[in-house]
Amino acid sequence: MNSNQLNDYRPRRSALYVPGHEQRFIEKSRKLNADCIIFDLQESVPPTGKIDARLLLAKELGQSDFGYSERIVRVNKLDSPWGMDDLKAIAALDIDAVLFPNIESKDELLRAIDALDQAGGSDKTVMANIESPMGVLRAEEIAGCSERLTTIVMGTSDLANSLRVNQTLDRQGLITYLSMCLLGARAHHKSIIDGPHFNLKDVVACEYSCRQARDLGFDGKAVIHPVQLTYTNDAMTPKREEVAKANAIIEAIKQAKSQGQSMAVIDERIIEPCLEHWANRVLCLCDIVNEIGQSDLLGPERK
Repeated sequence: MNSNQLNDYRPRRSALYVPGHEQRFIEKSRKLNADCIIFDLQESVPPTGKIDARLLLAKELGQSDFGYSERIVRVNKLDSPWGMDDLKAIAALDIDAVLFPNIESKDELLRAIDALDQAGGSDKTVMANIESPMGVLRAEEIAGCSERLTTIVMGTSDLANSLRVNQTLDRQGLITYLSMCLLGARAHHKSIIDGPHFNLKDVVACEYSCRQARDLGFDGKAVIHPVQLTYTNDAMTPKREEVAKANAIIEAIKQAKSQGQSMAVIDERIIEPCLEHWANRVLCLCDIVNEIGQSDLLGPERK
């Protein structure tokens, strides 16, 4: 399995933003069922707290017991007063990736990766926030500019403000731009995570937003509060009927190949070879969900 295929199967159903200057939130995140934890040094940390946040993260990430979660640090923009110092502070930490905010071009991301390498972080993968009209227009070139990039993370609130769209429940004003980023990410075999839902009190809207993200094709959704993790993980987890379908597809294609056929048939429906990749992805995600003890999210079999 190559690096692109591994990236396809790594679960990123939920990406929890955790303020880098709040020790109690960092400690709490150790016990949460988040596929990704994004320790934030940028938007959630006030200017007066930037230095303390770096020191706190260095201390807390030295105790790397965050379960199965992928550990990510979002730094400040490199042309800000804090960005380069962020890279120097986190380059040697035990983290999986660095998230660069508001990336708007291929060249900008390549410069950011070079700065990370110069700071000593050449072993780290990277992620990129796309949160502006220019970033959306250049999503394909951003997604394809480096093998170090694993994931696009949408910043939908800033994007909506820049586009001047009304933020409705169905997010109709954003669908085109989300789809453009999805297309760019998939063209280069990258993961892509939807932006967060900000209304913590509206459970129905939160669940709707999670399932919409799933149906659009996102791998996961950003989360701003632990209460949202249940809805997000559930929406992005394949259900038992999907697992049964995936197993049937794998078996049918296996039998077809043994008979020298390129296509299989299940219940009078033609099964094309491309569905084998979908089936493998579903089964791998199912295995991981079982391994980390979230089998309840698979749900009951539907009759």
